[in-house]
Amino acid sequence: MTDKHVIESLLRPAVELNTVAVAVSAAFVSATAPWSLALTPSVGYGVACGFGVLAWVRWNEASVVLRYRRNMRRLPTFEMTSTQIPTSRSGLYLGMGFRWDQRHTQRLHSALEPEVRKYVEQPAAWHKARRLEARLGDSDRLIARSIVRLLSWDHVINPVRPLPPVGGSPLYHAVEPDEHEVLLPLRERVGHTLVLGTTRVGKTRLAELMVTQDIRRGETTIFFDPKGDADMLLRMWAEARRAGREDSFYVFHLGWPEISARYNAVGRFGRISEVASRISGQLSGEGNSAAFREFAWRFINIIARALVALGRRPDYLQISQHVVNIDALFLDYATWYFRDDPEAFKTIADMEGRINEKNTPRHMQGREKRVIALEQFLTMKRIYDPVMDGLKSAVRYDKTYFDKIVASLLPLLEKLTSGKIAQLLAPNYLDLSDPRPIFDWQQIIRKRGIVYVGLDALSDPEIAAAVGNSMFADLVSVAGHIYKFGIDDGLPALPADAKATRSSAVINLHADEVNELMGDEFVPLINKGGGAGIQVTAYTQTASDITVKMGSTAKAGQVVGNFNNLIMLRVRETATAELLTSQLAKVSVKAKTLTSRSNDNSNPNDDIDFTSATHDAISTTSVPMIEPNAIINLPKGQAFALLEGGQLWKIRMPLPGRDASDEALVPKSIADLAARMREEYHTGEGWWQASGGMQLNTLPAELQGWLDSHQQVGHEAEDHEPWDELHMQGLEQSAQQMGGDN
Repeated sequence: MTDKHVIESLLRPAVELNTVAVAVSAAFVSATAPWSLALTPSVGYGVACGFGVLAWVRWNEASVVLRYRRNMRRLPTFEMTSTQIPTSRSGLYLGMGFRWDQRHTQRLHSALEPEVRKYVEQPAAWHKARRLEARLGDSDRLIARSIVRLLSWDHVINPVRPLPPVGGSPLYHAVEPDEHEVLLPLRERVGHTLVLGTTRVGKTRLAELMVTQDIRRGETTIFFDPKGDADMLLRMWAEARRAGREDSFYVFHLGWPEISARYNAVGRFGRISEVASRISGQLSGEGNSAAFREFAWRFINIIARALVALGRRPDYLQISQHVVNIDALFLDYATWYFRDDPEAFKTIADMEGRINEKNTPRHMQGREKRVIALEQFLTMKRIYDPVMDGLKSAVRYDKTYFDKIVASLLPLLEKLTSGKIAQLLAPNYLDLSDPRPIFDWQQIIRKRGIVYVGLDALSDPEIAAAVGNSMFADLVSVAGHIYKFGIDDGLPALPADAKATRSSAVINLHADEVNELMGDEFVPLINKGGGAGIQVTAYTQTASDITVKMGSTAKAGQVVGNFNNLIMLRVRETATAELLTSQLAKVSVKAKTLTSRSNDNSNPNDDIDFTSATHDAISTTSVPMIEPNAIINLPKGQAFALLEGGQLWKIRMPLPGRDASDEALVPKSIADLAARMREEYHTGEGWWQASGGMQLNTLPAELQGWLDSHQQVGHEAEDHEPWDELHMQGLEQSAQQMGGDN
């Protein structure tokens, strides 16, 4: 139908319906009264069949126009429960959509023409209904409330029903009436994916869609949540339970340390220097602060080397203690170093007895006599030990000067080691009475675990950024180890087939509001993590957020340049929209121009006084495939995406449908945590409905009961393997007790 014309015309009256009406009437007459057409009954039936085929063909052609016009005003609702989300071993389901090409750009330009406005805008009756609804909305009269309910009734038979609360324009998706499933090939995910979208447009919903499939495929899934999205926590637990992987599920949350798993961000490393890099990396390195940052790195490195030499696992608490008082570590290490030399202790004791204020060097004033004597003994004996030399150089600093140069480090360490957070970030591996598991990334990757990381950035963004960056740095270290030695390094030999299966595991890392967590550690994670199987999906609002966080446009470009896949929902910043549109080629669109002209006849003897002519001229213009304003005007839940080497796709995500089975899968303890998160964190992600997300009953906020009553033992000090039965059974049993009390 439309391919017979130079310019496709879909926004027009469905004139095919006239043919349908005539053909149906002729078929009826031919079948019931063939004599009126001078036909025999047998011939009449054949003619009726011919007219029926014609009516069917023309009806199909008319339905294309009618559906196209309908979608221009309102797209059909697209909902999908969690159980309906498809999972593939070859691709990641992103929603329904189509690949955008020149045809769609042409249709979009045609839809913006003023002569077709009546087909793309809501009719006058719809606008009158909205005005009447607003005028009667506050009335207490029964009739007025009934009228409002009738006008707002969301049913197909209501011709003036309100539009769904997604905003934007449906034109950008309606230009293709035949949408289909959009799959991102899994082989492309290792190139990392960047999701951009302003607040409350569906980034978290897209994250739920991806995380659900990652969990069902049995892959390692890690979700960083700085803002605290309760629905995401519930979704991850429900999917882990549905996939039979609840034993591999961990919750780490800075806001609720009493029920959180524990994690030592500096406890596992490939080189000792990584400990200093992870901590000092949180300090400012701009301007004059760079010198203080370098000193902090050296000082932390000295402490970490000494702790490792003493057989202690470094953590934030120990490092904070020794930054404040390096003397104790100096003495501990010296005691260990001279453990087989009693003469050294005797000499040091003799020297200590001769020390007084007069013979104490100025730079050593204020320190213990034993420390002064030890420093003098080491200088006299000229003992060479790298760790001892580092500690000795640290105690030689004047205490007043030393306090000044570590002034920027101490506040950070105090925040990381204050209150109950210290129990999370500096876990006691020997405390077998604590039921909260301890995890590390290598353990998670080996068992293909599922981790929800709540960083409580709304309460303390600085701590959230510090912990998040430390985790990123730890992941980079683990990725480097995996890249060099494989996942199975250090494990007993396995059969060839089992080993191949375990070594091929991938790590899906989802970082929501990544600009809150991004630092220098993030760049090597996305730059080199792919070699170890890490697939990063980062979510943020604008490209400027990345620029501000990284401190320069060049660094921001370095970050963005490492993402091969780009998914862009509605944004409000033109520069962010141009991040996608500037990568697209220009296409040619046709435009129709109406031309009229007339010529006067100067021959007085001719009966023709003038001649006129009117014709349509078609011109071709080169335009961008999509303009930035197309992204700015997208409805919520819709996106443009550059996938598989720059192919442009238009996508709309499914809205979450109600799934009662999710509530049965979530234990009451997790539901209670989610309820408390909803009370304290107002993220506004439930834009598709007033209530938003999965609905669960709230429980009492007291969770201390199960901590007191479930003092379990039996998890090993070094590798607290299962969250599984030890932790989750305690959660479920205590939650049931609280539910009964309630």
